[in-house]
Amino acid sequence: MRHIINLEVENNAGVLARIAGLFSARGFNIEALSVGQADPNATARMTLVVRGNDEVIEQINKQLNKLIDVIRVTDVTKNYYVSRDLVLVKVTATPTKRNDISQLINIFGAKVVDISNKTMILELGSSEAKVNAFIETLRPFGIKEIARSGTISMLRDSSGTF
Repeated sequence: MRHIINLEVENNAGVLARIAGLFSARGFNIEALSVGQADPNATARMTLVVRGNDEVIEQINKQLNKLIDVIRVTDVTKNYYVSRDLVLVKVTATPTKRNDISQLINIFGAKVVDISNKTMILELGSSEAKVNAFIETLRPFGIKEIARSGTISMLRDSSGTF
């Protein structure tokens, strides 16, 4: 099963290497990894996407909690959470194709971040499923390049009604 694990870690040099080393040493694969500063000079936030049965995920959580720089480990998968991926897609966009591409951009809520005589670079930040659908819908136009972030996520308040 696919799990999304959020980590709050000390914002110190080598933390990412220690976490990646922990996974590597135990033969666990990280499908996606996103890291960003949460609080300047204090903490960073990491989101890991991993696959495994309950025993594997429990082992991962225990091992992560043993690391000194790890403040908090949260497996958000079995809770209410919000997650987003970001993708930049460069597509072939001759003047005759631009109208069709613009319609897709509007449907998906994406935006144009760069345009040239032959290409457009499009940006979409959304759920993993919507990002995947966006990419697949653009394939017939001729994708030249894709840059994609890993998943980021945050637990929702249990009292939230959105």
